Amino acid sequence: MPPTMAARLVRRCCWRHFSAFVSPPSAVPASLLVPAGKVAVARARPQAPFASFHTSSPSSWADGFSVKEQVEDTTRNPEHRVIVELIETATSPQDLLQLSELHVLNSNQSSLVITQLSRLAAEKNLETKSILQDERFQQLIGIMDSQISQVWNNTLVNLLKSLYSLGMGRNRKEMQSVEQEVLWRLRRLTFKQLASLAEFLVIRLGKESRLLNEVIKKLELRWTELEGTRTVVMLMSKVGHISPTLMDRLEDKALEIAEQFNSDDIRKITLALAYQNRRCVPLLRALSYHLIQKHSELSLNVLMDLIFAYGKLNFHQPQVFQKIATDLHPHVATMTPIEVTRCIRSFALLKWLSLPLFEAIAQYALDNTKQLPVTHLCSIILSFARLNFQPSGSEDFFNMVHEELQGQLNSLEPHLLTDLVWSLCVLQQAKAPYLQRVLAPDFCAQIRGDQSLKAQNLQVKLIHINAAAKLESPDYRGPFLPPEMLSAAEPAGEKVTMLQSYLREALAGVLGNQEHGRFDVSTIYGWQIDAEMVVNSENKPLPLKDFAAPHLLCSEGTKPLPPGARRVAFLRWEFPNFSNRSKDLLGRYVMARRHIQAAGFLVVDVPHYEFLDLKLERQRTAYLRDKLSKATAKAMAS
Repeated sequence: MPPTMAARLVRRCCWRHFSAFVSPPSAVPASLLVPAGKVAVARARPQAPFASFHTSSPSSWADGFSVKEQVEDTTRNPEHRVIVELIETATSPQDLLQLSELHVLNSNQSSLVITQLSRLAAEKNLETKSILQDERFQQLIGIMDSQISQVWNNTLVNLLKSLYSLGMGRNRKEMQSVEQEVLWRLRRLTFKQLASLAEFLVIRLGKESRLLNEVIKKLELRWTELEGTRTVVMLMSKVGHISPTLMDRLEDKALEIAEQFNSDDIRKITLALAYQNRRCVPLLRALSYHLIQKHSELSLNVLMDLIFAYGKLNFHQPQVFQKIATDLHPHVATMTPIEVTRCIRSFALLKWLSLPLFEAIAQYALDNTKQLPVTHLCSIILSFARLNFQPSGSEDFFNMVHEELQGQLNSLEPHLLTDLVWSLCVLQQAKAPYLQRVLAPDFCAQIRGDQSLKAQNLQVKLIHINAAAKLESPDYRGPFLPPEMLSAAEPAGEKVTMLQSYLREALAGVLGNQEHGRFDVSTIYGWQIDAEMVVNSENKPLPLKDFAAPHLLCSEGTKPLPPGARRVAFLRWEFPNFSNRSKDLLGRYVMARRHIQAAGFLVVDVPHYEFLDLKLERQRTAYLRDKLSKATAKAMAS
C-alpha cells in the first residue's frame, strides 16, 4: 500500500476512534451579504478540531454525499444554496475569486468555484497562469485540500478535471491529494462518473497514468452496469483502444442494444472499430441491418465515414454499399476535392463499382479541373484503374488528365508517379512521356536502391509498365528496363488454393505428358502464367523444351514454333480477382490477360465460378479441353 494511502487510512481510523468522544463545534452561519458601506475582508475558514487528521463527519465519511444528501443540504442550508447560485451565475474569474473574500467557503464550495473557474477559462480562452498564481485561488486550493474527504463524489471528479485543465502541476501536493482521493473512492463512483473520468484522462494523459489504469480496471469489472447508447459510443471511440478486454465487453453491449443506435452512433462505432482494426463481424452485420432498416436519410458526413470504415475493415455488405453510393450521388457536385478522393478510394478498396457514382465523379473532375490538386486527380485515376472503369466521356476526361499532368510529372513523388503511370497503362492511356519518365535509368535506380516491400512492389509495376511499352505502344522507342530488372516477377502465392490444385490435376489429363507443359511460369512481363503448353494445328500437345520461349528470361530451346502451332496460357481467376459481386475482372487482371495475349499466347480463362462447380476430375478435364477448342476456333476465325 502506498504511504499516502496508508496515512489516509490511519487518519480515518483515528477519526472513528475519537469521534465518539469529541463533539463537532456548532457552525456559525456566515453573513450572506456584506453590510453597505463596509469593505469585505477575506476570512480564513475556522479550523475544526482534529483538522490535522484530514477528517469529515461520520455521515459522509469516505463516500461524499449522495444525490439525496446534496438536495437535503441545499434545502436545509439557505446560505449554501445562495453561494451555489452565485458560483453558477458568475461570468468572470474575478467574480468567482471575489466570492472567497466575501464568504467563508467550505471545501465543497471551494471545489465548485475551481470547477467554474476552469469552465470560464475554457469558454473565454483565458490565460490560466494568472489564475493559478492568484492568492485567492491558492486559498481555495488550501481549503479544498484541508477537508477533501467532504467533497461530493461528482464534484471531486469535476475538480480533478478542472485542475488538469487549468494546468496545475502533477507534482503539487494538492494535486496528488485530489488524485489519491479519487483513487480511494473509485469503487463508490457511478459507472457514468468512471466513464466520464476515463474519457478525460485518455485525452489529457494518454496511457501513462496509474489513475487511468485503475479507472479502466473498474470499468472492465463493472461493465454490466453500462447503460445508454451515448456511454457505449463514447467508451468505444475514446477509451476502447487502451483496453482490448474492455473493448470486447463494449462490443457485446453494443450488439445487445444495436437497435437503439442512431445513424451518428453507428458512424462513430464503425469508425472506432476501423481505427482499432477490430473486424467484429456480428456487430458490423447488426449495425448494417439497422442502418438499412431504420435510417432512410443519412448525412454526407455519415456516408463518408461509413464507406471509409467499411473499406478499412474490408467488410463487404452490398446493400449498405448500394445505399451509400445512391445517397452520395446527389452530393457529388457540392463535395470538396478531399471528400471526393476519400469516397472513391474507399469504393475502390472495397472493389465496388457504382457506375452512376463513378460517372458523377468523372464529371466532377471535368467541372472542377482548376480546383482539383494533382494528387487528388491521381487518386481518381488510381481508383478508376483498380476497377477498370472507363468514363462514358472517356476522350474528354483523359484529354483533361493529360493536360493537367503535363509538366507535373517531375513534381510527383516516385512511388505516386509509378502508381499513376501503371494505372494509365491499365486504362490504356499511357503516352510516351509517361513511359519515358519512369523507365529512365535514373528513375529506375531510385526504386532499385530501396529494399522495402513497397519498393519491391513498385519494381514489379515497373516491369508491367515495361511490358505495356513493348506490347501495346508500337510507336514507343525507349528507354526500356535492363534485362537484370526483369527477374523481379510477381511471386506465386505461398498457399495453394483449391482452384489451383484442381486445375493442376485436370491439366495432367489434358497434357498427357509432363514434358508437354510448364506450371507457374514467371514471364519477363511481370505476370504469372498458371500453365503453358504448345499445341499443333490439330490441338495436340507438343514438347516445350525444344522451342524458343521469348517470354522467359532464359529460354531452354531455340527452335521456332512449327507452322500452325500455338502457345496456350491457362489463367485461373480466383474470387478476389473480380469486382465485388460481379464477373468483371479488376483492372490489374484485365491488363495481365491483355499482355499475355499480346505476347502471342492463346488465353484459356479458368474462372472460379465455373471450374469449382465441377465435382469430378473427368468433368474438369473435359471442361479444359472444351475451352481450349473454343479458344482455338475463335482465334482461327479472327
